[in-house]
Amino acid sequence: MVIRGNIINEGRIFNGSIRIEGDTIVEIEDRGAPLPSADYILPGVIDEHVHFREPGLTEKGDIESESRAAAAGGVTSFFDMPNTKPQTTTREALHDKLQLAARKSLVNYAFFIGATNDNSAELEGIDATLVPGIKLFMGASTGNMLVDGEQALTNIFKVGKRVGLPIVAHCEDSALIARNESIARNEFGSEAEVRLHSVIRNEEVCLSSTRKAIAIAEASGARLMIAHVSTDAELREISAARNVSAEGCVAYLFFCDQDYERLGARIKCNPAIKSAADRQALRQALTDGRLHTIATDHAPHLMEQKQGGVFKAVSGMPSVQFSLPLMLSLVDEGVLNLTQVVQLMCHNPASYFGVQQRGFIREGYKADLTIVRHTDCPNTINNQEVLSKCGWTPFVGIQTHWQVQSTICNGTTVYRHNEGIVAPDNHRGQQIVFNHDN
Repeated sequence: MVIRGNIINEGRIFNGSIRIEGDTIVEIEDRGAPLPSADYILPGVIDEHVHFREPGLTEKGDIESESRAAAAGGVTSFFDMPNTKPQTTTREALHDKLQLAARKSLVNYAFFIGATNDNSAELEGIDATLVPGIKLFMGASTGNMLVDGEQALTNIFKVGKRVGLPIVAHCEDSALIARNESIARNEFGSEAEVRLHSVIRNEEVCLSSTRKAIAIAEASGARLMIAHVSTDAELREISAARNVSAEGCVAYLFFCDQDYERLGARIKCNPAIKSAADRQALRQALTDGRLHTIATDHAPHLMEQKQGGVFKAVSGMPSVQFSLPLMLSLVDEGVLNLTQVVQLMCHNPASYFGVQQRGFIREGYKADLTIVRHTDCPNTINNQEVLSKCGWTPFVGIQTHWQVQSTICNGTTVYRHNEGIVAPDNHRGQQIVFNHDN
């Protein structure tokens, strides 16, 4: 197979061709300046933060359905989070998930091992080539995996350092959340509006926990990534720290607390969507290096589970299918450029987590490629095109001039625009391999 177009890779855009044999890129030809009419060829997107809900929560989504949505969005690799049922906090549970994905995933897959108050021995014994890192919930969230005791946290960071795995931390202060919830219940009652979510889980909640995580990371020498950063204040703390990175998520770049009135619980997530000023700061951080990667925190729920006030509606939103077109729309807005999109969504996730042979367009690398087109006529995102099992997205109504034309995973075309999923019945993604010594 040979594909031709404007290749975006490692800070350059050039017209060229890519020859693929089997699942591997074998030759890249550079033909010079990009052509204005050509499609763009990117490395396949790596979404480092998703919740595909399997096992145990498959009424919302499963590995098959959500990996199909990923393919339609140009995502060729995903890292799934451990708060499933059972939780991925043991080597046995990790093995079971890998077996599920080998049978069901349309794209490449990996799974975080989750930290708990008492699973240090499991973390110590993990094969680091199998996992992207250790997921740590330092705030109450889906799955009841909260770890906030000082000694337990210190042990987890020390283990991460010893086994060479980064800690990816959900940082919210549970004591502050409980205090704010109590105040909201007393003032507004049990049916308090969803707009209060950003008041209950406010900047102070995030900043307090982020500061604690940074302090423990610096004391232990462990690598730390703060997941789904939602505030300007956190960005300032992270940029001043050593060996600490910030993950951005698409929702925080497109929504702010003013959108609760229009979208209600559709944009309820943890951490909460914050102010317009925070959104602007996060957008600025795309170009100055303070946000290191962009993921989705894709978290499908059934629409009936998103009903009710701030205490009833569940947190999380589906987004994996639309993250790349949305990020490319920020290029049209002048927020960032094409090479920066590829850096944030492909190169940096691969480099940070030590992904082997993916995330770049290089000879000898796996042929994971996404072809996109800029169109004169914008596409308006709608629920009818959603492939996630839940059948909806909060991004309905947003227009983008960018379309994913096709997605190639390990040399096989798995998605084409206007045709949908076109992968052969026997096609499955590959298990991602990691080298954390990179």
